[in-house]
Parts: sequence; structure tokens; C-alpha cells
Amino acid sequence: MRQVPLEERYETLTITREGRLLTITMNRPEALNAADALLHEELAHVFYDVAVDPGSDVIVLTGAGRAFSAGGDIPWMQTAIDRPESFEQTAREAKRIVFSMLDLEKPLVARVNGHATGLGATLALFCDVIFAADTAKIGDPHVSIGFVAGDGGPAIWPQLIGYARAKEYLMTGELLPARKAAEIGLINHAVPPEELDAAVAAFTGKLLAGATKAIRWSKTVTNIELKRIVHGVMDASVAYEALSNRTEDHQEAVDAFRARRKPVFTGR
Repeated sequence: MRQVPLEERYETLTITREGRLLTITMNRPEALNAADALLHEELAHVFYDVAVDPGSDVIVLTGAGRAFSAGGDIPWMQTAIDRPESFEQTAREAKRIVFSMLDLEKPLVARVNGHATGLGATLALFCDVIFAADTAKIGDPHVSIGFVAGDGGPAIWPQLIGYARAKEYLMTGELLPARKAAEIGLINHAVPPEELDAAVAAFTGKLLAGATKAIRWSKTVTNIELKRIVHGVMDASVAYEALSNRTEDHQEAVDAFRARRKPVFTGR
């Protein structure tokens, strides 16, 4: 079967190589790399593609411009409200994104160059090791737009920082400065922005110089229990998110965002 080269396969993702290091860059900088329908669909495919890419051993995920990813794109959210049946595809893709990241044997390193919120936080936290600029903030503010944090947050946050802290941040949508996120174990490292590239390069260089199969399979066995937990959560998680997509509070939040005002929630 003839395939398009990996570097030419995507529109909203940029694939670059440096030796056996492959970098995936979310490339919608004008929208702070928020996911629209196309970016979300491409994220549901790319980790499966890089898993079978023979030319890479270590993967870096990052964002173009000043953000890692601002989560979901507001016009895309309105489309889902107007056509709720379209959320079936979104739900399938959300599970594929998370499952493909966990199934990927190659080490996956997050280079969080700026804010990572909502889906952006999920993408960062499902990476194996997370480096962030200390000017970045990370959080899952789904509730601030009347939405259930259904794309993976309830599955991964408790595993990283425990249930009490996870529920606090998921129910409030509070964003954490990168240094605090590192202090509580949500991410691995928070470094000055000018040191981010060097820190990522030093770590990926260590992996690239190591025993490739031993590293891959150590990740694989470490993920076994995490995969069991995540698979047990994701179906219900995206189902509740689909329910919240139909609420008046979610529409109110989308309207308020467009009008640049605070939403007034009514519990409906």
C-alpha cells in the first residue's frame, strides 16, 4: 500500500526530524493551537502513525507560537451545539487520541512552550515526561464553559496528583503556574523559557543514547495499569461530556466567550 510521507500527511500538525528524534508541532498559532475539527481528527491519527514510523525512536509534542494548546476552538464548539450528532465523531476521536498516546511504545516528551488548557492539558499530561516553560500555566477549565472535562482529565489527573487535588482542579477549572504543577507532581520540570529547548534536548539525547528496546518496553509495562484505568473511565467520560454539550449553560458560556463577558450559569 502506497503511503504519503509522514511529514506531508497533516495540515494542522507539522512533523520535523533531527536524526531519530521526531517532533510533532500543533500548528494553529493564530488560534493558540486550539483544536478545531481538523486538528482533533489529525491528533486521533498521528500517534498511531508515528508508532510505526521506522525513522524515529523518541517523540516530542509541542505547539507553535506562544501557546502549547488552548484546548477546544469556540466555533467548533458551536458547531457541536448546533449539530449534537457530530459529537459522536468527537467522542471517538477523543478516545483514539488518549489510547494511541498510551499505546505508543516510543518515549513521548511534552515541550510545553506556553499555556496548556483543556484538551491541551490532556495532551501534555498523557505524555511520558513533561517539560514546561515556567511562564506557562496548565489546567482543565472545561467547567468554565459549562462542559464536562471528558477528554481525559478525570482519567489522568488523579493518577498524577491524587483524587482530592484532581477533583479540586477539575471542579474549579483553576490554572496552575508551571512551577506549582511541578511541585505537586502534575508535570516533571518547569524551567525558564530560554532554557526549555536545552532541557528537552538533554533529556531526549539521553533517551536516544540509551538501549532503545529496553526503554520502550519499560514504558510499555509501566503503562499497563494506567491503560486499564483509562479504558475504564473514557467511555463514561466522553458520554457525560456529550450530555453537557446539550445544556443551556454550555451555550451560555460559548455566547459569553464571544461577547467577552462572564457567563451567567443557571444550572440548566
